[in-house]
Amino acid sequence: MDSNSPPPAPELDLYNLRAIKVLGKGAMGTVFLVHDRSNDPYAHRPFALKVVEKSSLRHDDRRPHHEISVLSRLHNHSFLPCLIGSFENHEIICWAIPFCPGGDLNVLRYRQNDRVFSPAVIRFYLAEIICALEYLHGKGIVYRDLKPENILVQQSGHVTLTDFDLSRNLLPRKPDNLESYSDPEENAPVNLKYPHLTGKFTRFIALKRGKQAFNNYKTGLKKAKSARVSPVSRRNPDEFQANERSNSFVGTEEYVSPEVIRGDGHEFAVDWWALGVLCYEMLYGTTPFKGKNRKETFQKILLARPEFFGKPNALTDLIRKLLEKDPTRRLGYRRGAREIKEHEFFRGLRWDLLTEVVRPPFLPFRDDTEVTEKLLKGGIDVMEYFHKLKLPPSPLWSPSLDECQHNVSLTEF
Repeated sequence: MDSNSPPPAPELDLYNLRAIKVLGKGAMGTVFLVHDRSNDPYAHRPFALKVVEKSSLRHDDRRPHHEISVLSRLHNHSFLPCLIGSFENHEIICWAIPFCPGGDLNVLRYRQNDRVFSPAVIRFYLAEIICALEYLHGKGIVYRDLKPENILVQQSGHVTLTDFDLSRNLLPRKPDNLESYSDPEENAPVNLKYPHLTGKFTRFIALKRGKQAFNNYKTGLKKAKSARVSPVSRRNPDEFQANERSNSFVGTEEYVSPEVIRGDGHEFAVDWWALGVLCYEMLYGTTPFKGKNRKETFQKILLARPEFFGKPNALTDLIRKLLEKDPTRRLGYRRGAREIKEHEFFRGLRWDLLTEVVRPPFLPFRDDTEVTEKLLKGGIDVMEYFHKLKLPPSPLWSPSLDECQHNVSLTEF
């Protein structure tokens, strides 16, 4: 085995696992809360099991294996999941990761009175996400699907990223030690490709390129799965081969970067763009370029400037620099996470002590009553669950697992 290859994932004993409840469903798979009835009969340490039926995949779809491979490379990071184990037979492929009882960042935001976070809370969560992305980029992994639904809250109140099926292996980029870029003037015309052009002609060229990019890729877009965000993906044949840039069209429409829409090729800077969109949504409760439909959203991403309200401050300055449409001028492009950590918004933050924070902004309430009730009912075997789904409806089978609330967002496959 190649010394650079991740170690094989421990094999799960699937037939020894019992599903307590369904955590979420997606177009490609189902996520269960499970426990090992031999080693953990009372489910004191339940975990999440992501199960994909092979019949739902194209014959060349390697996303499940890719995600398992990525997870196997993540070792003991406080803000990233670890791979507990995996299992594969002729019907399914599945893998286990730790359970996060706090739900996702989008659910948490909606629980706030005004559905936004305070700057202090944004600072805390952004700092942990930046650390997670820094670790991924250091391993040559570009995440490509940063959004609130993919940021889960652990029992400790700290966050963790999830869903790596859209991630990509790239050659790690050596940090540029040059000084940070100078900001473009606030009223400068939008220049996507032709910096020497100005005014209305520039806007015409940009709009034309935006429409062309959209038409080129719209045949590969998945049907929207929600009114708010929807993942889109079109992979090249060598999608999972390490390279310096990727040309695939992938991401969630409101978080997709301009270079992805234009088809210019992209790399780690797409994650910093998504971080800017995420930060804007945490501050204002909406994404900055949301349109009436996908086409309008993409055109706004290509052409529009984010709109800020109130007096400019360090947070809005950070967002503006992350939402730079030219990736080479985007904050984080030259020196990666280190460049973002040095921004004024994080002044005074002790990055090395983030994991020591014992009172994060939100601590999930651990209710063992529901788990106990499910255990008394016996739960269900995972394979049995899928087999019964294929049978005609029967009053002898209680669909209690299906009727459970999907209180953890692990559904964006």
